[in-house]
Amino acid sequence: MKTYTRTGDDGTTSLSGGKRVPKCHIRVEAYGTVDELISWIGLLRDYPENSNRRKTLEYIQDQLMRCAACLASEKVKTESGICLPGPESIKVLEKEIDNMEAGLKPLRSLVLPGGNTLISYCHISRCICRRAERTVVKLTETEKIPEIILRFLNRLSDYLFVLSRRISLELDIEEVKWSV
Repeated sequence: MKTYTRTGDDGTTSLSGGKRVPKCHIRVEAYGTVDELISWIGLLRDYPENSNRRKTLEYIQDQLMRCAACLASEKVKTESGICLPGPESIKVLEKEIDNMEAGLKPLRSLVLPGGNTLISYCHISRCICRRAERTVVKLTETEKIPEIILRFLNRLSDYLFVLSRRISLELDIEEVKWSV
């Protein structure tokens, strides 16, 4: 099978199930943004500073692949046996957040992203996650989307923020606080 099919040369793409939609369709934007996030999480996973978090980051990528698969389907995904983030995925993220927050100083102001390339990549990933979440919210205005996808994306953005703070602590990089 060839990589190229030429079927998208007219600006359309196929959803899972065969329906053709414009490549600018909100559903394509939603799963495309999740796909972008999967790649950024892969970049975070590749850093040696995250060697003890690799399995968690792979797990997150797997759950995001499940989100993308559901978003790429033309069928309403409410029946059992569908490809969705696992029901435990929210608790997994919350446990990881709680573990990483141990030893972090409470925030009393906002943090300016930066201080180190890896920390900046965490913030970029968080921003892409928020964009994916906003796009899925927009999609829910016209189509039924399983609630677990929005919950997972929302919690994942929290995870990525705390990850940036944890790495700052581990690398002894001072967070730059922002306040008015």
